[in-house]
Amino acid sequence: MAVTASGTPYESEPEVRTAAGVLRGGREAGLAVFRGIPYAEPPVGALRFAAPRPVRGWDGVRPALAYGPPPPQSGLLGGSQDTAGDDWLTVNVWTPEPDPAAGLPVMVWIPGGGYVSGNSGLPEYDAGRLAASGVVVVTLNYRLGIEGFALIDGAPANRGLLDQVAALQWVRDDIRAFGGDPDRVTVFGESAGGGSVAALLAMPRAAGLFRRAVAQSVPGTFFSPELAADIAAACAAELGVRPTVSGLSAVDPARLPAAGDAISAKMIRWRERWGQITHRPIPFAPVVDGDVLPMSPWQTLAGGAAREVELLAGHTRDEHRLFSLIDGVLGQVTHEQTETALRMLAPGPDGARRYREAFPAATDEELYELVNGDWLFRMPSLHLADAQIAGGGRAHLYELTWPAPGLGGALGACHGLDVPLVFGNLSSGQPAMLIGTPPSPAAEELSARIRTAWTAFAAHGDPGWPPYDAERRLAQVFDTPSTVSAYPEEASRLLWQDHAFPALPLLAP
Repeated sequence: MAVTASGTPYESEPEVRTAAGVLRGGREAGLAVFRGIPYAEPPVGALRFAAPRPVRGWDGVRPALAYGPPPPQSGLLGGSQDTAGDDWLTVNVWTPEPDPAAGLPVMVWIPGGGYVSGNSGLPEYDAGRLAASGVVVVTLNYRLGIEGFALIDGAPANRGLLDQVAALQWVRDDIRAFGGDPDRVTVFGESAGGGSVAALLAMPRAAGLFRRAVAQSVPGTFFSPELAADIAAACAAELGVRPTVSGLSAVDPARLPAAGDAISAKMIRWRERWGQITHRPIPFAPVVDGDVLPMSPWQTLAGGAAREVELLAGHTRDEHRLFSLIDGVLGQVTHEQTETALRMLAPGPDGARRYREAFPAATDEELYELVNGDWLFRMPSLHLADAQIAGGGRAHLYELTWPAPGLGGALGACHGLDVPLVFGNLSSGQPAMLIGTPPSPAAEELSARIRTAWTAFAAHGDPGWPPYDAERRLAQVFDTPSTVSAYPEEASRLLWQDHAFPALPLLAP
């Protein structure tokens, strides 16, 4: 129940009673905001590498004014190195009306970061503008890297995904007190967050916890148990321990991300064993273990397992350009680099030749970006929509093609551009540098359009354009102006139409 009511002394400090106890939040721009709410016990000590355990209750009123500490994470992508506290498993809530009778749609955000970094406390994930549209927004933290995704002997697989399920169970049990409708929950996420959404769609443990899903820039990287175990063994060897719960539990959690980073930095050594993931490199991803994640999301959705969940999926046009910048090759990709990328990533035995034939006017750099972006994000996102409708479900498709003016316009519609547009945070947080200063009226208009689409989808399943189908393949193309047309990346679609995005194997025993 909501403890406060208009006119009480605590109007500026809203209180909400959850199953675990009473929380006191704050008010910001007309919203009630609660930060750092634990949804599970800290996964340390005896709970290290275990499935999340329900949080213990508390007496009195618990302040919910500050974000919880981020989980230990890689510093390679600018992840937080703050290790103050071990209460990593927390959620944050923005609500227009913390009243159990409000019955507002709920949107649960899963941050991205390559499954190695991610922090719901980043300014780009402030959900004030999104919640002001009349939805309750929840953002969450989950275990990352070795803690969350390494396949460790004696531990459940996909602990980071199990954390997300625990957060969704908290939403089911407690969100009504914040004004949310537990029967109208939408999960949404970008990059590794989008991959997590895809995984949740395929997880029996997550069934019934959400009604809709928004999967933005879904990575196609899901690991076989053999590949994941081999990578975990390499990480453990880097630390001088065995890849077991007892071995890794002896290592301080703050030390584990550096071991993952070290393996990532020299992944090319394992190219003959680990294959495609050494090209990016990608040391961690969800594991198709046969239990937590029985099959890949594409196989699961095509079989109809998530047909009751409405899906909104899509990607940006220039997905890989940001990574070319990070890798220091933007504007200087060589013919040899392009040939390597085509050989490793293009589908089928003659994929490289087919790419060059499909894009006869493309430069080496354009081909390099295309095959990297198609393999990692664009085609997995498209195929998720295809799998959903093949399984009898409903899907909407989009592509973001608006060229970002920030950084001199060099990155186009790059990976991550959708994040500030979805949240409306066009001048705060690291991705805001893509938008430019000050944000243009066109950027503000596009952000408002995307926020309207996302919140309308969360409210009633219709983002404002026709559903995707296998005949017309209609997609919303977000630009200035935005249009609805046949999916624009037809050449890539045809190149990848027979690819299944299976769990990636260990190439050598």
